[in-house]
Amino acid sequence: MQYAKLSNGVTIPQIGFGVWQVDEETEAPQAVAEALRVGYRHIDTAAVYKNERGVAKGIRESGVNREDIFLTSKVWNDDIRAGRTKEAFQESLDRLETDYLDLYLIHWPVDGFVDAWKDMIELYEAGKIKAIGVSNFKEHHLDTLAEEGLMTPMINQVELHPQFPQHDLHEYMQDAGIQIEAWSPLMQGKFLEVPVFAEIAEKHGKTPSQVVLRWHLDNGIVALPKSVTPSRIKENFDVFDFQLDADDLEQIDRVATDVRIGPDPDEIDF
Repeated sequence: MQYAKLSNGVTIPQIGFGVWQVDEETEAPQAVAEALRVGYRHIDTAAVYKNERGVAKGIRESGVNREDIFLTSKVWNDDIRAGRTKEAFQESLDRLETDYLDLYLIHWPVDGFVDAWKDMIELYEAGKIKAIGVSNFKEHHLDTLAEEGLMTPMINQVELHPQFPQHDLHEYMQDAGIQIEAWSPLMQGKFLEVPVFAEIAEKHGKTPSQVVLRWHLDNGIVALPKSVTPSRIKENFDVFDFQLDADDLEQIDRVATDVRIGPDPDEIDF
């Protein structure tokens, strides 16, 4: 396992298990339990995924102690707009069957995010969350928090992968002491359409997805691959026994088109 250290000293496993679009009843319990059995110790969910109860069941069934798991959830846009951050946080705790979170994030920078961030700071200072951060924030959203004189987020979780490496944002965040975390690190499967990953995988005796995830690790990024297939869950975690060399990284750099797969945070309407 590899870890990143956040600005407040908390360590976060660099490979986490994402559960976006994982069904609460039929998939989440088994997938989370399997991930924890394989060795993952970082689970990333959100209120809007509507599977927090399934995640809790998977954690319970895995037999892994809650204290050994880095657990993340996020406050959804409707609650941010309604000024319900603290209430939404407690509702997530209840569904997740826990009395604290390791990380809580603002899901998108919608109207009201400054007040939501103030509420999250209060929850953090009360000891209910070990680290707080944001998701899908661009530089100007982070600037807004700084201009308000508020605590700097410890993490920003954004779309990031070899096609869309977000170099400028990553550099901004490094300068600000904010850890970058990637959702859709495997390009929502589009990495399979890029021959260079297969070529590098063959060279290292690995798979293309493992090469993509290793690229994230070698660039200091926390990555959140998602799968409900046991073999893929295991494959995505088996990335700690090799490193990419300078030639590999140079080839992967050429994959960048700076085109998003997901929505632009400045254009969201949900």
